[in-house]
Amino acid sequence: MVIYADNAATTKMSATAVHTMLSVMENNYGNPSSLYSIGQKARETLEEAREEIAGVIGANPAEIFFTSGGSEADNQAIRSAAELGRKNGKNHIVSTAFEHHAVLHTLRKLEKEGFQVTLLDVHSDGLVRPEEVEKAIREDTCLVTVMYANNEIGTIQPIRKIGAICRKHGVLFHTDAVQAVGHLPIDVVQDQVDLLSASAHKFHGPKGVGFLYARKGVRLSSLIEGGAQEQGKRAGTENVPGIAAMAAALKEAAEGMERNTAVMTEKRDRLIRGLKGIPHSALNGDEKQRLPGNVNFCFEGIEGESLLLLLDDKGIQASSGSACTSGSLDPSHVLLAIGRVHDVAHGSLRLSIGEDTTDADIDEMITGVTQVVTYLRSFSPIWRDLVSGKKAFILP
Repeated sequence: MVIYADNAATTKMSATAVHTMLSVMENNYGNPSSLYSIGQKARETLEEAREEIAGVIGANPAEIFFTSGGSEADNQAIRSAAELGRKNGKNHIVSTAFEHHAVLHTLRKLEKEGFQVTLLDVHSDGLVRPEEVEKAIREDTCLVTVMYANNEIGTIQPIRKIGAICRKHGVLFHTDAVQAVGHLPIDVVQDQVDLLSASAHKFHGPKGVGFLYARKGVRLSSLIEGGAQEQGKRAGTENVPGIAAMAAALKEAAEGMERNTAVMTEKRDRLIRGLKGIPHSALNGDEKQRLPGNVNFCFEGIEGESLLLLLDDKGIQASSGSACTSGSLDPSHVLLAIGRVHDVAHGSLRLSIGEDTTDADIDEMITGVTQVVTYLRSFSPIWRDLVSGKKAFILP
């Protein structure tokens, strides 16, 4: 038996999305920029998908730009806002220390180009304080970028409050909503968001396709030159099958969101209660203000990599954090940002459940994690030092 518990890394494509994608690939293969009938049929499919996606997040279809995924959308949004700011004599950007690396690495490059970046500290509950965002805004601030929900610990940020603050100060607001779209109700108008990034494979769509919402009046800069596609802002023939499948998956996710959220939240909370029974463990991030499928724990005295490998032997597939940094031996920057020390951050585990996770799966995960943590601690010299009193426990 295999229990897939890494839906934050990627989700299985839904049957609806697969069917849509195959149908378009077989029957609607024209280039949407062509003038003949099969090309125009592809154009109709493309625009129908744009309308569907826009409707889910409360946007206008003309404000949706298709990309290769969330990372490209993040890059284009931030660079566009930075260029607009520079034209107006503004070169300061506000963000947080626990953003996805698609955001942080883009900001790092902009610093080399002369921009100043303020990374706000994140509190131990994994939540950004709106008043601290407002305090960080300066006369030369051109952009605030704060993720909608954290990809590792799942905490949901007060986006609407932050959006209102940015609008009051005339500062563009971008949110990396890759983990939120399809899982949380989003209204870009009510949230007062100017730019929003999303990726299809996080809500049961295909990999390699996403979208960027850019509010009307926010002029995008092109990352990819070479053609007039996407209103001249993203060159290259559009991935019509992938885009159609993304729209189908998002529509399906939106229609089932209320039901799925209730079911997954109950299972998430039961998993949290079960793992809290392991001594010297701690939930990372606020217990309630988090994505319905996200559970992230630290276990003192063990290494996360060993934990993952032994869980895989038991058929439980999980992660220690972002899939984009899975090859790194460094502790999670997200966990360090919320105050976890290196030794504790190394022993982290993210279990992200999905709509098809069963009650039996939850029970098996609680049992499996408990057994593996106990086993790893049984021969850990660090654990022996903690138990003997040579070192003091950090986690209660």
